[in-house]
Amino acid sequence: MTQTRPGGWLARTLQRLTADDSTIDAEHLRAETDRAGCELVSACRKGAVVTVTGRLKSVVYTPRETVPTLEAELFDGSGSVTLVWLGRRRIPGIEPGRTLTARGRFASFDGRKVIYNPWYELSAG
Repeated sequence: MTQTRPGGWLARTLQRLTADDSTIDAEHLRAETDRAGCELVSACRKGAVVTVTGRLKSVVYTPRETVPTLEAELFDGSGSVTLVWLGRRRIPGIEPGRTLTARGRFASFDGRKVIYNPWYELSAG
């Protein structure tokens, strides 16, 4: 994904003033990802061990016939990845709006980006 940035200070300022809240939020999250030294979700490739950071948009407990599953959608400004913890009904601190960093093997399942049983660290705040 290639993005073009306006050249001057005035053009960047005008763009920020006219952008909607979700665009500004996504830009802020991408900047945080860069500062943390993590990969953008949009740049992650299947099979690679990746470290991503972002904000949890949703957390859903999915009861399955064989194993319970906790799923959380992590958004980093470039895209979303679903973090899946098998055998868990709840994890303290894993809730919508929290910021976290996750590390694990990047996969694709049924057309969605997934990291199964990731190592994670909740951010303060």
